[in-house]
Amino acid sequence: MGRSIHHPLGLIYKDESSLCEGFVLFSSIGGDFAVLIDVDGNEVHKWENPDGITYGYLLPNGNLLCRTNPPKENKFVKDVGGSSNKLIELDRNSNVVWEYENPMIHHDFIRLKNGETYVLLFDILGEDFTSKVLGGYSDGPSEYILGDSIIRISQKGEILEKIQIYDHLDFTQDVICPLESRREWTHANSLNLTLDNNFLVSFRSTHTVGILGSENQGFLWKWGPGETFHQHHPTQLSNLNILLFDNGSHSKSLEHSRVIEVNPFRNEIVWQYSGSPPNSFYSFNVSSAQRLFNGNTFICEGAHGRIFEVTESQQIVWEYINPYFVNSLRGDFDTNQVFRAHKYSLSDEVIVNLFR
Repeated sequence: MGRSIHHPLGLIYKDESSLCEGFVLFSSIGGDFAVLIDVDGNEVHKWENPDGITYGYLLPNGNLLCRTNPPKENKFVKDVGGSSNKLIELDRNSNVVWEYENPMIHHDFIRLKNGETYVLLFDILGEDFTSKVLGGYSDGPSEYILGDSIIRISQKGEILEKIQIYDHLDFTQDVICPLESRREWTHANSLNLTLDNNFLVSFRSTHTVGILGSENQGFLWKWGPGETFHQHHPTQLSNLNILLFDNGSHSKSLEHSRVIEVNPFRNEIVWQYSGSPPNSFYSFNVSSAQRLFNGNTFICEGAHGRIFEVTESQQIVWEYINPYFVNSLRGDFDTNQVFRAHKYSLSDEVIVNLFR
């Protein structure tokens, strides 16, 4: 949807009787900072880093684990969305206390209790893959295509394990959207753990979400094509359902976004939030959804920097527009886009430790 340049910024609406009290964390894509605000829209903490903070979340110790802006010199990932040069951990004073540099990391990461970290990685796949991958459009002949892997790195930055996701894909089923470039096969944009410690992933280019066995046993569940379009941020809920942001881009009907809860045992959508009219809620790319402890759903409509909270009955109880505009990664316009936002309760361990 289009937005007027005169649209209000910051806090738009708050219903104190129904919202979940807490703090909201986000960063503007292409900026060098992340901010934590309260439900009144006041900035209560800020982290800064000269290499950029494209996306991050809080660790139990109150530190910020985040990825930086893309590498400046790497032809393979140039202008590929979600790429970053480093993964860094910042303390409350923005000091770097840990970092891992690799120009092929991208999008998402998981810090384990033992200090090790899972992170998504681009791999350069050769002609044997390129010739078999179906779909997408080509900008010209290419000898390679980017595939996705998951690596586990130690606290010292050593690669301890590598799971090549593309080894578990099917050339006839995992087909690139015809409106997407053939530079990438799947474009994994999310990495989470299920309650039984398998990998929950999202592939934007093939409209697919799936659960990949952590013991390298392949996919335990795959769903999406024809049902969801270029989705982001699937998470598993306590009832074992999957919550995700369905961007709705490149669909075959009126393009609009929605947040859906899917029962993976029946492949059935059991709850959803959409705008009224439908295209009043739309983010072509990025974005996220989080189920809060009080049953509300916290949504980031990332393309417009809009962050809001809805009840189970789809009533908006909090709404905020990111007022922090930065120069885009391509440098040709200012943007308040947000890759993903997180909400933390007042008693959350990460908040207690941040302000201790």
